[in-house]
Amino acid sequence: MKKSIIACAVQQPCNRGRDTNLAYSLSRIQAAAQQGAELVVLPELHLDHYFCQSEDTECFDLAQAIPGPSCEPLAEAARANQVVVVSTIFEKRAPGLYHNTAVVFDKDGSIAGTFRKMHIPDDPGFYEKFYFTPGDLGFKPVQTSLGKLGVLICWDQWYPEAARLMALAGADLLIYPTAIGWNPEDEAAEKQRQLQAWITVQRGHAVANGLPVISCNRIGFEAAPDQAPGIQFWGNSFIAGPQGEVLASADDVDDCLLFAELDPKRSEDVRRIWPFLRDRRIDAYGDILRRYID
Repeated sequence: MKKSIIACAVQQPCNRGRDTNLAYSLSRIQAAAQQGAELVVLPELHLDHYFCQSEDTECFDLAQAIPGPSCEPLAEAARANQVVVVSTIFEKRAPGLYHNTAVVFDKDGSIAGTFRKMHIPDDPGFYEKFYFTPGDLGFKPVQTSLGKLGVLICWDQWYPEAARLMALAGADLLIYPTAIGWNPEDEAAEKQRQLQAWITVQRGHAVANGLPVISCNRIGFEAAPDQAPGIQFWGNSFIAGPQGEVLASADDVDDCLLFAELDPKRSEDVRRIWPFLRDRRIDAYGDILRRYID
């Protein structure tokens, strides 16, 4: 980033069907731009309900090519509003080969780059391994007119290696489109532990790498297609600065736009006083490539 930018995280429900979800996301891009945003981040898989609550082969029909039909209106929204847009799309790469893919549209409507989700969960209510092939594009920032965007997706946000590799590749900020929520049957204390862990680990990535973080989650209850309890998506989207300081945050229910000014000079200043990249012992980290040290 050569200058300060105004970033916006769009916190929205995604359970209204594709046409309505897409139209709403487009309206929020426009609203964000009208309020000064230059970068707009949408939640993970914002075009559809969270279909990964069950394993259903018919859900593969939701996937589409990139570029594809949903890319066209998103690209036009980026061009018409002169903003950079980060979307995530269920990508059909080939018959039987699908990815959870972030698509970054630059201000001119072109696709600046993509990132395929690297870490794929497989847990009750989050059966993503059934649908998504792990990404094969690596941890490479997307170069845009605003700078290099270190885009990662949801489960990637728990891994310090992913954030560090984006930082080492020159990312100016870290971006996490997300779809995460509570099991409604969990106790209130457990819900808070999960939420605080989610916030803390991402703020930790900001601190450890001296970079701003944008974390953008969906909201609303989405029922499971079987007898499972469903998911209450917890929102709490936030934007943090390079020392993990929270610049803007949402609650767990409000449909809203979050704005923050991100200044590359601040990241530079923080890295000068906390030179973590300088003091890394890369000569001693060989075991990080092992699954476990017996």
